[in-house]
Amino acid sequence: MKAVLLNEFGGVDKLEYSDFPTPQIEPNEVLVKVEGVALNHLDLFVRNGILGLTLEMPHILGSDISGTITEIGSRVNLSNLEEGRSIVVDPGLSCGVCEFCCMGEISLCKQYRIIGEHVRGGYAEYVSIPAENAVLLPDNNPLSILDSAAVPLTFMTAYRMLITRVRIKMGEDILITGIGGGVALAAMQIAKLNGARTFVTSSSNEKLEQAKSLGADFGFNYIENPDYHKDIYKITNKRGVDIVVDSAGQSTWEKSIRVLRKGGRLVTCGATTGPIAKTNIRVLFWNQLDLLGSTMGTRSELREVLNLIWKGKLKPVVDRILPLSEAQKAHTQLEEGKQFGKIILKP
Repeated sequence: MKAVLLNEFGGVDKLEYSDFPTPQIEPNEVLVKVEGVALNHLDLFVRNGILGLTLEMPHILGSDISGTITEIGSRVNLSNLEEGRSIVVDPGLSCGVCEFCCMGEISLCKQYRIIGEHVRGGYAEYVSIPAENAVLLPDNNPLSILDSAAVPLTFMTAYRMLITRVRIKMGEDILITGIGGGVALAAMQIAKLNGARTFVTSSSNEKLEQAKSLGADFGFNYIENPDYHKDIYKITNKRGVDIVVDSAGQSTWEKSIRVLRKGGRLVTCGATTGPIAKTNIRVLFWNQLDLLGSTMGTRSELREVLNLIWKGKLKPVVDRILPLSEAQKAHTQLEEGKQFGKIILKP
């Protein structure tokens, strides 16, 4: 099969479109013909090398995968899985027996891994996955199988942050930093669906206008207006926002804390501008703020958000579709922040 191989950590030049053996499935696995694989910033981090991450090389990136089942392992007992069925891939892997897995909180498992990060993923014509990670697409799916690749990791992550972690409520104000990325756009849609007023930031006026066309109430260019948090404070009548979704980390952290109302909640699932940020502890305890971390999601959360997509209440934003052979180009575009929504590779 054709695949994009990562033989060593580094820049985009380390991605090699080449031949690679088609995976041989284990008895509990299914083989999936990849129809689409969407990029995430996680792909960039893995490609560059995450501290402490050791991989079997060559590695294959790609966590957000849609495809068709072509082979089923001998011990797979899931009656609804059949060859030829279209699926999306739940990218989370866990031990299945620890206290967290028994509670359904698989992303808290000490052995938690992500397809495309810790094991080979979907930048290939075929991928093997545990049968339990295959989520069937319904016949009335409003999305194409290709666009469906833009859903799993992105919407699962955003749904857990807003629904499970900060428990967003009708009428709340929410700031989402860095609109244009897949998680941020998913979070904005989920916030609007739950009756929130949304504030978004970007370095691009074009992206801000696109976000407003999708429902954002206020947009701020953080390059032209580095004190955007002060403007948000004024718009909210010097109250501040109820929730901040901040996945930028180091560059925005202090402003995100400052713009929260008393008793407000900040939730983060990443740190694209750096993992080390300053926190004014006096502001934290005096304003009684909640700082919450969130990683991926549970299987039930994925299915809940998928149901909203299948009902047409949420929809992934797809920026562009490129052939798998142009993975280097796709990575460059994502690193430069030129996309609004998801970039999908098609084998």
